[in-house]
Amino acid sequence: MREKPKVLLIIPCFNEAGSIAALLQEIKTGCPEYETVVIDDGSRDNTYAIAKTLSPTVRLLKNLGIGGAVQTGIKYAAQHDFDFCAQIDGDGQHPPEEVKKLLAAWQEKPRSILIGSRYIAHDTFRSTWTRRLGSQIISTALNRLFGQCRVSDPTSGMRLMDREAIALFAAHYPHDFPEPISLAWALRSGLSAGEVPVKMRAREHGQSSIIGWKPIAYMFRVLSYIILARLSRSSLQ
Repeated sequence: MREKPKVLLIIPCFNEAGSIAALLQEIKTGCPEYETVVIDDGSRDNTYAIAKTLSPTVRLLKNLGIGGAVQTGIKYAAQHDFDFCAQIDGDGQHPPEEVKKLLAAWQEKPRSILIGSRYIAHDTFRSTWTRRLGSQIISTALNRLFGQCRVSDPTSGMRLMDREAIALFAAHYPHDFPEPISLAWALRSGLSAGEVPVKMRAREHGQSSIIGWKPIAYMFRVLSYIILARLSRSSLQ
């Protein structure tokens, strides 16, 4: 570990032309010590044109989904020898200043994955009740099946990964439901994980793809993947 670690912020984007410039300017002003890479996941708007003027930007030729976009960023982190990478959403819901809390928690107690949780404290944006219910049930399943970790917010898109997690996920990363499933894969492979209370914001532009009753369907599908991950005898190599 370097005396001054190299930290990369991975910013996956799909049609985030309305928010990406403000987010990158916020990082430049408040967190100039971090490097950034924007992964434009086949956007149909001007996301790429805007982002490339402010940050290194990878343009995927077709939409791979959040898992493919994030893994592209993780591969970038591995290839460029970063000590840490942190995933934050391109819609501005994740204040980049909050990444400092994750890094401070790692310095206090190193863990391969640190999740920014909306549910430990109660002074932040917490999404709809259906999404909270789904997240709570997924959390219970992870905690029961992988007892070495207690998590309250397994679907959070704000997370810090150290070199061990970067190496694992550069080689293997789920394309479907990546946040909770990647956590299950990491725990199955013997990596450590934890979480830190962070503040999040409501998105100002666009709309989430998981709305209405979709979080309930999402929950049942995620549970099946988590059970399969636990039943698998082989760790990812």
